[in-house]
Amino acid sequence: MVFLIWLVVFAVVVSFLLLLPAFWRRAIYERYSGGRPVICPENQKPAVVGIDLRHAEATVMGGSRRLRLCDCTRWPERSQCNQECLSQATEAEPYRQGEVNARRKQIYHLPVLLAAFAAWYVGAIWHSHYMFRAQWMDAVGLTHAQAEPMVWWLSPYLLTVAVCLLFAYGVAWLLAVSHRKGVLQGVLMSALLCGALIAASWYGIARLPHTLFMIEAGYAVLATFIVGAIVGGLYDKLVLRPR
Repeated sequence: MVFLIWLVVFAVVVSFLLLLPAFWRRAIYERYSGGRPVICPENQKPAVVGIDLRHAEATVMGGSRRLRLCDCTRWPERSQCNQECLSQATEAEPYRQGEVNARRKQIYHLPVLLAAFAAWYVGAIWHSHYMFRAQWMDAVGLTHAQAEPMVWWLSPYLLTVAVCLLFAYGVAWLLAVSHRKGVLQGVLMSALLCGALIAASWYGIARLPHTLFMIEAGYAVLATFIVGAIVGGLYDKLVLRPR
């Protein structure tokens, strides 16, 4: 319980620490995303090109500005061209044919809700009498008689649901602003957020009894992997799309 309260408190603090690089990435994405109409210097005919966003993020945030194309309607036949149209692409307005402007930045709620439920359900099993409830009660200093009424309390369940939802939406937000998706990227972002929360609340976590720390740390690692894998793996796949 103490561990979950620390997560709730420091989730807000850490989110502010992540705002600056996230907004920087978002500005780069807004500046260079989307297909760009150009006139091909080779045949003087219209073409549509795309700027490599990951390369743009790496170079612009690294202090330089070296852009390159990642796609063109004349590729792959002319993929070895010298990209003389790059200057046109950077000045042109994004060209989209029926696409949503923020398609890659959207947060899809169904994967987030599924991930939060999975993390909560695993936590319920983890802290049940089938696994670590007895050790958890001993570490907290509760007897069976004292802990039995807690099963019917509503506030612990609401708190854990809120933590799981907040964490899952945090992972989805990080994936959205960094324009990433996939199981690996989801797990990496989830581990990044969990690590930031633990680092920010380490003073309180370190004061927990050793047994309680190990139980909660094990659950945190498992929940981090589950949330990241579901949110990243089902990004833009489990979606309620309009007909």
